[in-house]
Amino acid sequence: MSKLQVALTIAGTDPSGGAGIMADLKSFQARGVYGMAVVTSVVAQNTQGVQAICNLDQMILDEQLKSVFSDIKPDAIKTGMLAEVETIECVSQYLNTMSCPYVLDPVMVATSGDRLISQEAVEALKEKLLPLAIIITPNLPEAEVLFGQELKDEDAIFKAGKSIQAKYGVKNVVIKGGHLQNEAKDFLFLENGQVQTFTSERIATKHTHGTGCTYAAVITAELAKGRSVQEAVGTAKRFITEAIRTAPELGHGNGPVNHVTYKGD
Repeated sequence: MSKLQVALTIAGTDPSGGAGIMADLKSFQARGVYGMAVVTSVVAQNTQGVQAICNLDQMILDEQLKSVFSDIKPDAIKTGMLAEVETIECVSQYLNTMSCPYVLDPVMVATSGDRLISQEAVEALKEKLLPLAIIITPNLPEAEVLFGQELKDEDAIFKAGKSIQAKYGVKNVVIKGGHLQNEAKDFLFLENGQVQTFTSERIATKHTHGTGCTYAAVITAELAKGRSVQEAVGTAKRFITEAIRTAPELGHGNGPVNHVTYKGD
């Protein structure tokens, strides 16, 4: 039997199963890699919004990380919700010891619009984690935070991607264009200076809870299997498009996507 690749997610929870580490683990499983999870925050949320957040004590966070890294080494790592400066500092210490691909999903705002991390944490994330990532996966609102300006059109997105790479030392950036009008177009800024776009039809639905987590988790799984950044993003784009198209329409708000049925490459 061939070796089973391992992916690790470090993020918050979602008891309704659509986002956070729950979505990450489902995505890892769907893409055929073994998933592990370190919890940073316990989040009371569902398809209608975020009701409460409890950020875990740094001692138990450190112990979780120590348990994982002393036993099963991941082939790729993803971070999601890192709500506090101390959390970011703790995670960065472990990431600095690893040579495997690291995917940073700069989780700042939930689909419902609820703010998930403090401004101080945003600044720490920029300084300590962005330079370590092989790729970051901001949506338009998150890219606006990193760029410092509103992104109204594709020209602004091109400027933002290049600027984020140069300013923060990020190797690769994919800015997800789901908030744009017309087609759903994502923009991949590669470390060699090239820009590649990935386009799909826009699906008329409100069921997009956890799309960012799922997208980044699929990229992480593909990188764990040795795929290139371009291949990983292409697979993630196809996966999330089908996951949205076949969303099970659960809950009373923005329902989760379908992590189960996609059987593509």
